Parts: sequence; C-alpha cells; structure tokens
Amino acid sequence: MTAQSSNPGVQLGMPQLPAPDYPAEVRARLETDAQEIIARYPDSRSALLPLLHLVQSEEGYVSRTGMRFCADTLDLTTAEVTAVATFYSMYRRRPSGDYQVGVCTNTLCAVMGGDAIFETLKEHLGVGNNETTEDGAVTLEHIECNAACDFAPVVMVNWEFFDNQTPESAKRLVDDLRAGLPVEPTRGAPLCSFKDTARILAGFPDERPGAVEATGGAGPASLIGLRLAKGEGLPARVVAPRPGGTDPSASGPAQPPAGPATEEGE
Repeated sequence: MTAQSSNPGVQLGMPQLPAPDYPAEVRARLETDAQEIIARYPDSRSALLPLLHLVQSEEGYVSRTGMRFCADTLDLTTAEVTAVATFYSMYRRRPSGDYQVGVCTNTLCAVMGGDAIFETLKEHLGVGNNETTEDGAVTLEHIECNAACDFAPVVMVNWEFFDNQTPESAKRLVDDLRAGLPVEPTRGAPLCSFKDTARILAGFPDERPGAVEATGGAGPASLIGLRLAKGEGLPARVVAPRPGGTDPSASGPAQPPAGPATEEGE
C-alpha cells in the first residue's frame, strides 16, 4: 500500500509536478530586483534571505514558484531553498492576510495579559493560530519575544509595535484593520501591508512618509542599565521606611552605608 501525505490526493514517494513559473512580465521584474540584491554580496548565495522576502512581496507568501525562482537565480537546489524558507518563521508558507497580527505570548507578555489577548482574538476572529480570516485581511499568530518587554503586553502588526494592549483594545485594532480604517502603531514607522513590509525587508527603500525619522525607542525600564553604566544617578526610592525613620528622598539622594571603622577614624 502506498503511504499518503497530509495533503489529500498526494502520495508520498511520488514525483510532484514542477512548480509553475511566474508570468513573463513578473519574472522579468523580479529578475531585475534580484540582480540589485545579489550585487550587495560577495557570494550570490548570501542573497537567499532577501530574495525570499522579495518573492514573498510578490505573492504574500513563499510559494513553490517563488522558491524555484530563488533556486534558479542563485544556482541552488530547491531543497536548499526549502530548508531555509521553512526554518525562519517570517516566511509564510501559504497564502495569508494583508495584516499579520502577532500576539507576544512569551513569559512577561503572557503574564501581563498576552495569553488573554490571544485567546480573545481567536474567538473574536473565529480563527486559530496561523489562520486567516475569511475576508483575507488578518492572519493571527502567537509570537515569541520582540524585545519590548517594558511595553508588555505587545501586539505586532506586520512587525510594527502596538504596546500595552488589552483584550478590548486588541479587538478594536483588528476590527479597524478589517474595516480598512487608518491604524497608527504606538511607535516606529507607519503601518503598511504585509507585501510592502516584505519588500522593505528585502532591502529596498522604505518610502512610507515619516518612516526614515521614526524610531522604535526603548522604554525607561530598558534604559536603567545604560544610565547606570554612564554614571547617571537615579533618584532614591523608599520601598518600606522604618517606623519613626525619615524619608531620604526629602533631604537628597540616599547615601551608601558606611564602611567598617578604621583605626584612623576611630
């Protein structure tokens, strides 16, 4: 008996049909862009990651046609391209939404409400993890840490930050996305479609108004270590004053405890 794959009608061990090619005008345009990307690297195979973003910007995901294009362009096997495309989670393997809505469910975001946001959005949108709404607007996914812990819980849309979210604010966010209403990230560059994001990640100029000036910015909690390293003092903070004691912050910065007495100071 022949083993069956998870895809109905596809038998394991049976040769698959070759991936279809892009239309001539699309392939010509992609080839021009690909040569610009390849020229940045001393070894052409180093261009595989941005080339995968390039083909993702064409179809919204990395299709078999896109992987074949990368393999042909870089003189690689399709197996080599597939190994890379399946390793990194930023490459989608099937058609997905115009907006990738990622809810951070790593430790801090989770305990601050990320898990509740994710469960709420699954019910509200009627989709599971890595699934897309029927209108093709939103793909929901849980994501790992995005180095924004002092803004937890964080939701990202096409890799732009939406900080300090709640289940209700996240529901309003996805409703506005599906309705085509303007949505502004908490910080960073303006929001654009997933295809446009993929082209920017391929290394082409970010032409969004204000994108060049925009910065993500770290929050105060993340900058404490840097301030200390620069020798900047931090204001004293009394957590639990002793009964009858005085508040050091009323008379100036807290002083370090005195060291052991010396013969000279006795």
